[in-house]
Amino acid sequence: MEDPRAFLAQFPDGAVIDEVQRVPDLLSYLQGAIDDDPTPGRWILSGSQNLALIASVSQSLAGRTALHQLLPLSWNEVNRFANCPATLEEAILSGGYPRIFDRELDPSDWLRSYVGTYIERDVRAISNVGDLNAFQRFLGLCAGRTGQLLNYSSLADDCGISQPSAKSWFSILEASFVAFHLPVFGGKVRKRLIKMPKLHFNDSGLACWLLGIRDPEQLVSHPLRGALFETWVVSELLKRRTHRGKTGGLSYYRERGGAELDLVVDDSSGLTLIEAKSATTPSSSLFDSARRVRRQLDDMGMHSEVAVVYGGDESRRNSDGSRLVPWHQVHDQPPDAVDAAEAASGDIVSDASNDAPSRVP
Repeated sequence: MEDPRAFLAQFPDGAVIDEVQRVPDLLSYLQGAIDDDPTPGRWILSGSQNLALIASVSQSLAGRTALHQLLPLSWNEVNRFANCPATLEEAILSGGYPRIFDRELDPSDWLRSYVGTYIERDVRAISNVGDLNAFQRFLGLCAGRTGQLLNYSSLADDCGISQPSAKSWFSILEASFVAFHLPVFGGKVRKRLIKMPKLHFNDSGLACWLLGIRDPEQLVSHPLRGALFETWVVSELLKRRTHRGKTGGLSYYRERGGAELDLVVDDSSGLTLIEAKSATTPSSSLFDSARRVRRQLDDMGMHSEVAVVYGGDESRRNSDGSRLVPWHQVHDQPPDAVDAAEAASGDIVSDASNDAPSRVP
């Protein structure tokens, strides 16, 4: 901050600068270094906030950057650690923050420290939140609504804050990659659909910690087991797309008449309808909601595939083409050309990962 030119001169070949949002003035000096040597990839800037929202990035580095969002580890990345979860409950409880697996830490211990430092440091840096206790209460209320409709009025009433404050505080959660909103599916049925988005956490382990869940056994009969599993599935599909540089294309379906579906993936190959069911026993009834939505979309000329991701281990393809997918194979859904190429070559293509949560290099 005191001598930015001398600081940058230490790195003639470039460097990785972490938490760059703390020194926004540095970026105007970095612009000069990049203009002098525009070789791509010399500088990697990372931070725990959405750098696309920081004015100095767009002002100083416009046209000189490529932005990548790196969310917590995906399930197939977690699987590469020796201490990876063995059960669905362990997977949901552990989440995907890298340090937990890299250092073989107890998720509850690490998440306790993370929440404390997040509220004390990142929240203050992003926005001038006066009442941190109220914000922590708001964070816990959001965890209790993961997988449910994002109703700002209800959140505000339960937290004792105004509705504008609830909207502003949720935008903080989104900017710091703690939570996100899943929009409702559009298409030709917009008039019949619920308009509210759904609330999901980027990391199921963090949601569990905020709900007071400390042991995998608690999840077996917990009243929010289904919602937490849905969040885990949706966040896995979000990671899959985000780490491959894809944006958008994810929504949920819910009609006023009752038809509902957890996730709609809209890709170049068409629509994939995905239902998340935490039940461990295969049953034809698991497909009821997805098939109902598929029939309605087919009637409107929108062809779709159906997959149910459930808490069991058996994989199955039905006569109508719908698929039953075990939870530990969630990263294979929906299949696309990239997956087919990887399977044919036998190579494993890594998702982008990071050594700290919610980075945006």
